[in-house]
Amino acid sequence: MTDQAARAPIEISDKLKILALVRRQWRRHFVRDVDHEAAITRLREEATPDARYVFMTAMSAGIAVLGLILSSPAVVIGAMLLSPLMGPILGAGFALAIWDVRWMRECARALFLGVVAAVLFAALLSWLSPIQQITSEIAARTRPTLLDLFVALFSALAGAYAMIKGRAGTIVGVAIAVALMPPLAVVGFGLATLDRSVFGGALMLFITNLVTIAAAAAAMARFYGFRTTLSKKRGWVQSLVIVGALLLLAVPLTLSLRDIAFEAQATRSINQALAREFDARAKIDALSIDWDAEPLAVSAVVLTPDLRGQAERRAEAALADTLARPVSVTIEQFQVEVGGEAAEQAALAAARGREAAAAVQRQVDALSQTLSIVAGVSPEEVLVDRDKRRVQARAQAIGGAGYDAYRGFERRMAASAPGWSVELVPPLLPLAPIALDAEGGLDPAALAEARWAARRLGLGLVASGPPEALAALADALDGIALETRPDPGASDALRLSWQGAPPPRTAGVAAGD
Repeated sequence: MTDQAARAPIEISDKLKILALVRRQWRRHFVRDVDHEAAITRLREEATPDARYVFMTAMSAGIAVLGLILSSPAVVIGAMLLSPLMGPILGAGFALAIWDVRWMRECARALFLGVVAAVLFAALLSWLSPIQQITSEIAARTRPTLLDLFVALFSALAGAYAMIKGRAGTIVGVAIAVALMPPLAVVGFGLATLDRSVFGGALMLFITNLVTIAAAAAAMARFYGFRTTLSKKRGWVQSLVIVGALLLLAVPLTLSLRDIAFEAQATRSINQALAREFDARAKIDALSIDWDAEPLAVSAVVLTPDLRGQAERRAEAALADTLARPVSVTIEQFQVEVGGEAAEQAALAAARGREAAAAVQRQVDALSQTLSIVAGVSPEEVLVDRDKRRVQARAQAIGGAGYDAYRGFERRMAASAPGWSVELVPPLLPLAPIALDAEGGLDPAALAEARWAARRLGLGLVASGPPEALAALADALDGIALETRPDPGASDALRLSWQGAPPPRTAGVAAGD
């Protein structure tokens, strides 16, 4: 025991000498070759919050959000190439390493201006865009994981190295890898669509990249001998703060990665459970899983030589045991000779059917969105009948608008949606009189307006006026309930009101009153 105790200090001393030797060699062969002043100058130039910087950031955000909405990776990559956000983030890391508080404030100001410009411009374009569905490119940037942290870490190390060595041209490739701009564009998209999950997930991804890049840049700067004005003790505190920030980020990202890993494992289990219900020659052509549904919703298209009854129930029972949660399974079976030309044709037909269903869904979403804007209601309040290809919404009152205005809105909507029946139910308003010409004929425009309003509201009419005009009105209403009140003295018009309805609001009342 005495010999071991005597050797321990010697071994520790030898290790310290080796570390000191490595440190001297590193400084002699690597740190000494670095032009620290030139690197700092380059970084200061990249982090300047001038008009060019703000303009390029906004344009990059605009290109990014359009690429995300269109699901075009090429356009998104183009936005990454333009993004100048890497400069101030790396600058913040180096300012932290040398503890230049004034430079840190400049970088923070540049980041703030860039982030605000990017988010607001992306939100404006998203709000103006007729397409506001969450695409695969958008969804991919709403669930950050621990892997995203490592992508940002390695990219930051490469970017800091490029700046230190004076090879800033490679910073373009680093910007693509880190993808700082697309998450900000998705933040703007989430803001415009008021989607809290999209906004929060994308913001978390951007913060992950921001903190990781700044921390890694600070570590790389210290590694290459960029000196700090802090004491040795404060330097250690600074390092602990950097490591602590990364660890704090790692916790939620690890949980997110765990959820994604669970979904991948569950998807394999679902595939296996469905495969067990069919012949070995059967093929699962399409599988869709809604993880947020309760119970978990699974739908699949299966090409099989033999149709199997009760396959859905058996699969539901098996998956409920495996996944420990209720599962709803929907299986569309196509009986084909798997492996032959018939199978290929069936797969093609199924794919076309899915594409047609997706096209109908896009059309329904667009119709619901547009009609909700016209009616002044939320898209959830728009009724859609896919089988009869019919959409309906009950409109809010608009100041100064009469039945003619609502009927015009409906006509324009119907013209933009061929093959669909569009119904805009107006609010209850007073009915305009139907003027009579010199021969007692009914004004066609006023008649059509009253007939349209009665059908949309499902109400009958009460009319007073000359008996001959009342008879003509009854014939023209084509089945709409009519209560007549003859008034021979009224020769210029028919006065109309609603049967059994509360007093209508005047056309001058604005929505929301």
